[in-house]
Amino acid sequence: MKIQSRNFSFGGAAAIVTNMGLIIGFDAATATKTTILSGLLIVAIADNLTDSLSIHIYQESEQLDPREAFYSTLTNFAARLLLSLSFVFLVAVLPLGVAVIASIIWGMLLLIGLTYVVARSRKMPVLPEIWKHIAVAAVVMLSSKMIGHIILA
Repeated sequence: MKIQSRNFSFGGAAAIVTNMGLIIGFDAATATKTTILSGLLIVAIADNLTDSLSIHIYQESEQLDPREAFYSTLTNFAARLLLSLSFVFLVAVLPLGVAVIASIIWGMLLLIGLTYVVARSRKMPVLPEIWKHIAVAAVVMLSSKMIGHIILA
């Protein structure tokens, strides 16, 4: 089976934006590095498994070929796990303040790259798609930061 952008695009975008939001929100709440790493690993496993299961059940309800549904579920899980672990790596090896900035830059680069691939495959204009996705990610990050500050107060 050929790897297609649809097999990893949902999971990839979710992993990127969720991890950036989690890091920013926990940092705003002055969480420790250990707490942030724990949250990232929980998202990498628990959230990843539940989203993959949800996608699989949806594909079964759409009566997708069982092999294609399984393959799509597996590629979604793998994409989310690998992307999540890249954020875990950044937080684990860098000082926390640097890790937050590095995670934002890394996440934006990943989101832009994913958006580019999907837009090109759909023959859509790339820049408007990138701006839309960056705007949504910015809303998630700002919301997460506000929540972190509210919890801290």
